[in-house]
Amino acid sequence: MCFPFLFRAALDVRASSINEPMKMAAAVALAALAKEPVCDTVREAIPGREFEFGKDYVIPTPFDPRIIDRIPSAVAKAAIESGVAKVHITDWGKYTEDLHAIRDYNPANQFNAL
Repeated sequence: MCFPFLFRAALDVRASSINEPMKMAAAVALAALAKEPVCDTVREAIPGREFEFGKDYVIPTPFDPRIIDRIPSAVAKAAIESGVAKVHITDWGKYTEDLHAIRDYNPANQFNAL
């Protein structure tokens, strides 16, 4: 579940390696997200399922758009704090905006303007 987002952050900060603090940051961010109320997008993607934290819901669904906001930021911060990042993000608001742009990108929209 963390696969693309852990690597997204590692690439963004040009991490020299993926270390335990980065993996732990991804796991903690994912676990925290499972405890929050699920957005409507997720409910619409999987109708009829309850998304209440418990024995049947401990890992957020891959359809949860908040994953790209949370995991890369947590991993990037861990990389910087643990000293493996070659690039230090200083504007976290801009970084989040960039992640939103990736999340919201729809190649089909390019053709709507034609």
